[in-house]
Amino acid sequence: MKEIKKVILCGLGAIGTIYADKLEKFDAENFKVLVDEARIERYKTNPIKFNGRQLNFDYILPSQEGFKADLIILATKFAGLKDAIKNIKNFVKEDTVILSLLNGVTSEDIIADVYGKDKMLYSYFIGHSSVRCGNSVTHDDVNTIVFGAENNLSENVVAVKNFFDKVGINYKIPDDIKRSMWLKFMLNVSANQPTAILRMTFGDMFENTHFMKFAENIMREVQSVAKAEGVLNTETMVDEALKHLKTMTPDGKTSMLQDVEAGRKTEVDMFAGTVIELGKKHGISTPYNKILREMIGIIEEHQDIHRQEVVRV
Repeated sequence: MKEIKKVILCGLGAIGTIYADKLEKFDAENFKVLVDEARIERYKTNPIKFNGRQLNFDYILPSQEGFKADLIILATKFAGLKDAIKNIKNFVKEDTVILSLLNGVTSEDIIADVYGKDKMLYSYFIGHSSVRCGNSVTHDDVNTIVFGAENNLSENVVAVKNFFDKVGINYKIPDDIKRSMWLKFMLNVSANQPTAILRMTFGDMFENTHFMKFAENIMREVQSVAKAEGVLNTETMVDEALKHLKTMTPDGKTSMLQDVEAGRKTEVDMFAGTVIELGKKHGISTPYNKILREMIGIIEEHQDIHRQEVVRV
């Protein structure tokens, strides 16, 4: 039976750091963190801290050879996906399994176009939000990787399941992984984007009836697009998404709000952009997502102008 030993993780953000810490503790000898030359110097001089503890990983550069991974976990932002796909090339072998923990519903297909669908498992992260401030990440350890394949009895699914059992990584293998991914996508599209604009925590969301109605209207657009894309059992998705939102910690912030507050590029193209493009494909109107994309575009341009002014000074 296929066994996973050698693992590479790419992306030490709010989610990637959670699993890098677990994997390094489990088997530091067979675990590598893939970084480019600029980041490796930064991480060595200013190491990542997780829950106040300094982490010193075994970093590997894209140009290095001799290490072939059984499992590659991509935990970058969507804007970094193109580089990540290029950077893992030297470490992919015939039976490497690739997990993409990126938000959205498109990264698996993008990766599969380069390395083949046989290497991909559909996957995503659910749990309480991490808080990232500079090189420091804090998290309460409420986290799960949801993964699977169109055939949930595949060898790759079993291999990853067995490995996660050994490491102690929480996971869930749903009966319909694609529907599960679209449900998570619905949550991201309806919560991340408006909270980034309005600077609201989860608690702020729940207490505001106007916001919750607005979020539901965003969900309806995702629901229509998902149904047109062939996702099954879409009728109850909105109710499920609203119920799941209420499980989030009231003082928590969405990842996109944290990106805006830190002046980082957001994932609006992966969220609203995907809904809009698929809406065009199927002739479905998506006015809420169009407004969200425009508003976040304004915020990002304003931040870019401010950064340029700071540099000039």
